[in-house]
Amino acid sequence: MSGRAPLAVLVVDDEQRSLETLKRTLDDHFTVFTASSAEQGNAVMAQELVQIVLSDQRMPGTSGVAFLRGVRAQWPNTVRLILSGYTEAEDIITGINEAGIWQYLLKPWHPDQLLLTLQSAGELWRLQQENQRLTLELRASPENLALRVFSLRQKAKALAGFDKLIRADSSPLNEVCALAERVAGHDLSVLITGESGTGKELLARAIHYASARAEQPFVVENCGAMPDTLLESELFGHKRGAFTGATDTHIGLFQQADGGTLFLDEIGETSPAFQVKLLRALQEGEIRPVGSPRSVGVDVRLIAATNRDLEADVASGRFREDLYYRVAGITLYLPALRERAQDIEPIVTDMLKKSPLVGRRMSREALNLLTRHAWPGNVRELQNEIRRALALGDGPVLGAELLSPRVRQTAALPDPVSDAVEEESGQLKHHLDRMEAQLIRDAMLRHKGNKTHAADELGLTRVGLRMKMMRLGLG
Repeated sequence: MSGRAPLAVLVVDDEQRSLETLKRTLDDHFTVFTASSAEQGNAVMAQELVQIVLSDQRMPGTSGVAFLRGVRAQWPNTVRLILSGYTEAEDIITGINEAGIWQYLLKPWHPDQLLLTLQSAGELWRLQQENQRLTLELRASPENLALRVFSLRQKAKALAGFDKLIRADSSPLNEVCALAERVAGHDLSVLITGESGTGKELLARAIHYASARAEQPFVVENCGAMPDTLLESELFGHKRGAFTGATDTHIGLFQQADGGTLFLDEIGETSPAFQVKLLRALQEGEIRPVGSPRSVGVDVRLIAATNRDLEADVASGRFREDLYYRVAGITLYLPALRERAQDIEPIVTDMLKKSPLVGRRMSREALNLLTRHAWPGNVRELQNEIRRALALGDGPVLGAELLSPRVRQTAALPDPVSDAVEEESGQLKHHLDRMEAQLIRDAMLRHKGNKTHAADELGLTRVGLRMKMMRLGLG
């Protein structure tokens, strides 16, 4: 960050010792503000210009996800991160879309890993600001800036091709990417479905930069858990004085994306009332900024994404049928990482190759564990795991001991290869399963059904216990 003013980070944690340690770790690289509660955090955000927020998940009276959801509603450009314990990771994953969380870090965190992640968050914020600035400046003086913007977008195009979705030769992604490349050149709306963290925005960017609109803006908005009034202002814009706090005229994302592509992530989270306004904008090719008496014509290609089953939502009346057919000109499904385990090793190899710590490689044992893990957080979770190993490892080979307990617990789960061998004499496996099931039942009874306490007694993580219970048929 030399030569540039340090970005401001707000750290929110109710434990004073943890707060001091986080501040000490980040102080040399950022301007650090601290808060010991969500209320204090909101007060700091209202008074200071903060680019990054790092919040603990467990806080009195609220959760980190709930706090960051509020931050997103009031300060949507802020990059949001969360700290969580291993047993909370699944809850965090479900909350990522609601609060627009960019990354989550697992405890105990390593200083190098934390600093690397926060620096990446800072670069993301700078890149977003630069992209918005260039789009506005290009409209103000196209003659002076066209060449510069063209050069920058060529660089962005090189970083956003279909080859950036790292995959194996036998990957299910190959068919998806082939279909996406075929439709990219047609001005057709695209709906990308799949779990959080599978790379939906990356695929959307690849489609945009392979289309005839590649030289025009690619604009992103996450619709999840954003109030209708804020979402309407963000997408359609507003006039100065349109509502309390509207001190300036705001150009909406539809206008910013004019001539290019608008990517609406988590479109399934929009309310039926807002869906009517969005449908009209797409059908008529025009939007009306809040507080304006006149409509403005826009030309955008829509790419939408969701982790919901929109067809089921249409059947239940939660999502408008006419809007569904408007956004789903063609539907692309991105499989979860557990459905394409063959891609894990290429992704790991690519990340290690791009790491500033050159010459690192994963041990075969570590790769085997990574391949067998279920990855509820998909590629985003895998990236966190690799960053952790890079931060903790010293030698050229990153061993299994550097992986988080969640992933190492995979070693205690049944291996499909060894299972096939054991089936030759399945009686031993049957007896072992019965003994294991009885131990789990006894522990659950002693702790009155509390999985966290039972897992601690058995030397397992909560996720590991749950997976064992599923395998053994224990409800």
